[in-house]
Amino acid sequence: MTSTMRALLLEAPKTPLRERRIAVPRLAAGQMLVRVLCCGVCRTDLHVLDGELAGPKLPLVLGHQIVGTVSELGPGVAGFKLGQRVGVPWLGSTCGECRYCLRELENLCDHARFTGYQLDGGFAEYARVDARFALPLPGSFADIEVAPLLCAGLIGYRALLQCGEAERLGLFGFGSAAHIVAQVASYQGRRVFAFTRPGDEAAQKFALSLGAEWAGGSDQPAPTQLDAALIFASDGSLVPRALRATGKGGVVVCAGIHMSEVPAFPYDILWGERTLRSVANLTRRDGIEFLELAPRIPVRAQAHRYKLGEVNRALEDLREGRFRGSAVVTID
Repeated sequence: MTSTMRALLLEAPKTPLRERRIAVPRLAAGQMLVRVLCCGVCRTDLHVLDGELAGPKLPLVLGHQIVGTVSELGPGVAGFKLGQRVGVPWLGSTCGECRYCLRELENLCDHARFTGYQLDGGFAEYARVDARFALPLPGSFADIEVAPLLCAGLIGYRALLQCGEAERLGLFGFGSAAHIVAQVASYQGRRVFAFTRPGDEAAQKFALSLGAEWAGGSDQPAPTQLDAALIFASDGSLVPRALRATGKGGVVVCAGIHMSEVPAFPYDILWGERTLRSVANLTRRDGIEFLELAPRIPVRAQAHRYKLGEVNRALEDLREGRFRGSAVVTID
């Protein structure tokens, strides 16, 4: 195996990624080397790139929806074999000892480290991963189809779990996560209402094709009172709008890792035992459960392919909403 690899590096916040040749990572106990086949592009990558998430490792390989094959096993790794296809999600490691880990809330670990943020990610030919946090992948999905499930799908699934038995579900921001959640919610018999960027008729048509009962702009009133709303867009002004659309006893879930400032809102739109909460990261249990569920639906992620050298274009296309569904970078 070669001793160097191609990688797209973030060298400073708010600057384009630079293609470099860097050393292939060396393994410590419990780690394995994954040959990257493809890696999904996520809005969180933009938040890191734009300096909205503080303290990233620099230089950094972004990308945390990695699909690849096991190329090398470090000392002590069990349960995986060479050549096996695996997925590598956002949660890269936890301490296993803090009060959150001990309560099975590893997504809130005080010492968690995240792929494509504090750990090098998948916009490269190889990635070094903690084997405990790699996920075996269902064989029914092609590489490019399964990549978006590893963050957009998992975060969407965790957010959906916070809605309980809500029947009338609003999705605010119809991007990568929402287009997967819409399929899961429809499969579960929920009624889906999609709220897109105002005037984005293409996104609204896309939502309807995936099972939404209604689709309109986020500036429009809901056609019926919602039981729950999931906010995937990073626009804080959507929080009061979602609360106003939600009935008594309802829940509004903020599913992004970063959101602009939430404006002040009157207490009466929260009153009535409405709940406003956030979803943070994911757990390994989320990954196992969702990757078992997805083939039964089956979830079909609409993926737009980019080459490794086109990562900067993929990020800008995501920022500007130039595609429907998900973007996935393939490694030649």
